Amino acid sequence: MDLPHHGYRATKQRTRAAPPAGDSILFDDTSSAAPGMSSQGFYTSGFNMAGPSNDMQGGPAVNNLFTDPVASAAMMYGTSLANQGKDIVNKEISRFMSVNKLKYFFAVDTRYVLKKLMILMFPYTHQDWEVRYHRDTPLTPRQDVNAPDLYIPTMAFITYILLAGMALGIQKRFSPEVLGLCASTALVWIIIEVLVMLLSLYLLTVHSDLSTFDLIAYSGYKYVGMIFTVLSGLLFGSDGYYVALVWSSCALMFFIVRSLKMKILPSISSDSMGLGSNAKPQLRLYITVATAVFQPIIIYWLTSHLVR
Repeated sequence: MDLPHHGYRATKQRTRAAPPAGDSILFDDTSSAAPGMSSQGFYTSGFNMAGPSNDMQGGPAVNNLFTDPVASAAMMYGTSLANQGKDIVNKEISRFMSVNKLKYFFAVDTRYVLKKLMILMFPYTHQDWEVRYHRDTPLTPRQDVNAPDLYIPTMAFITYILLAGMALGIQKRFSPEVLGLCASTALVWIIIEVLVMLLSLYLLTVHSDLSTFDLIAYSGYKYVGMIFTVLSGLLFGSDGYYVALVWSSCALMFFIVRSLKMKILPSISSDSMGLGSNAKPQLRLYITVATAVFQPIIIYWLTSHLVR
């Protein structure tokens, strides 16, 4: 029985015509020989071997976003708002803290630090306490040893905290909470001291060139004496602690009086020559002395619990 033949005969090869240009090809016939890469066939018309098309990558949409005038205007407006906000923030920060002025207080070198430490511990041998100026601008600390700085107070504060942790560890009383309380107490005391000084100068209308950074520097020099006191207490016991406390307190008081004398007290003579009474010059003198006398109290308060 002969079976009917379906499709095409194996002995007769059927040639296929190229599909119309306008019709879409759902499936390509691969029964015939595959065309070359450059000829019309599967690879050219059906699939792009170079990669996904622009429609898959979203290229036209992204390009339209950047070429759209409305989107470009919005981006420019947002950039200008960000720049204006940055300028406002920098201006507000400059009102309370000038970066250039802050750099002035850290313009130190090794020679200045050594000489300043010697003056803090042995101020009695220092003769010239006047701050030097150049064209109405005070010289930097590296150029004038009498100029206040913030490098020594900052380093002394950090050293005091580390020394307090070591002292508490030796006495087996160390804990992060106790060390944090010690650091915060020392910081709060210096803030209170500076605020009281600023308020006193404002109420008495004292016109001087003392700035907030100057007061922080003079108040922070006490940490040098505190380090010396705690070290003496750890090495020589309570007797060494009290001897070092007396020495550092007297030296610091002498240093504060002689330094602030060049800042606050020169205005006394100008006020006494005017029509005002002598009450304000006396009060200014009391402020200077009270600031110096207050230093030993803070030193004892912040170091007595570290030596037992």
